[in-house]
Amino acid sequence: MDKNILIDTHCHLDFDVFDEDFDNIIERASARDIVKLITISTQISKFKKIKKIIEKYNHIYGSIGTHPMNAHNETEYREDDLIKIAKHKKIIAIGECGLDYYRDSSKKEIQKKVFQAHLEVSSVTNLPVIIHNRSSDIDMENILVSQMKKKAFSGVLHCYSSSKRLAEIGIELGLYISFSGIVTFKNADEVRDIVKIVPNNRILVETDAPYLSPVPNRGKRNEPENIWYTANELANIKNIEFEEISRITTENALRLFNI
Repeated sequence: MDKNILIDTHCHLDFDVFDEDFDNIIERASARDIVKLITISTQISKFKKIKKIIEKYNHIYGSIGTHPMNAHNETEYREDDLIKIAKHKKIIAIGECGLDYYRDSSKKEIQKKVFQAHLEVSSVTNLPVIIHNRSSDIDMENILVSQMKKKAFSGVLHCYSSSKRLAEIGIELGLYISFSGIVTFKNADEVRDIVKIVPNNRILVETDAPYLSPVPNRGKRNEPENIWYTANELANIKNIEFEEISRITTENALRLFNI
């Protein structure tokens, strides 16, 4: 494997905020040796745009799924719909899906139902699931443990900023933990402490672009090239060389997503 190459395992290249300078964004990422990008679905109804991107660029892959904040708008989709789209050769994951009680907890039951459907699809397709969790640790733990007992699945707790306990549960279940630019934030000591307990063979790095731009670009639109700042912070936290964190996270991504 070449030195210092990276994979952005979670970005949202289909978002309109990237339309104006899309090709430049992709070129900047390639110039920084970011060899693969995974553009993550948040709405099944908008898959056409992801499909167009992944079919145009050889090194960009995609997922299919419904973000929990969109769950109430996509209840008409069934597991068969997800399975059908997931047959596309460039779709390598299910999601992002999960639970998010931070802004609106009134639709908890809908979120849980849609999330469980995604986990079932992950088990059927053998594609890893991209898991979103915010302010919902207890329900998340219960669903993950229960579902794993019924049918095994692989996946990643993405953009991790939840509790140490949930991280430990995820690791115990065989899941990966992915970190975003949050680890560079001044007030993110708890997240940095969790980085220390994640085994090297379970850690991933992502941008979640256009969100969560790392220091020194915090507050600006995020894009895949900024993953270097996050990877560098992970190397510092784990007290290893940048070359090593690049190798570790890239090998983990290739293994999880079977690229």
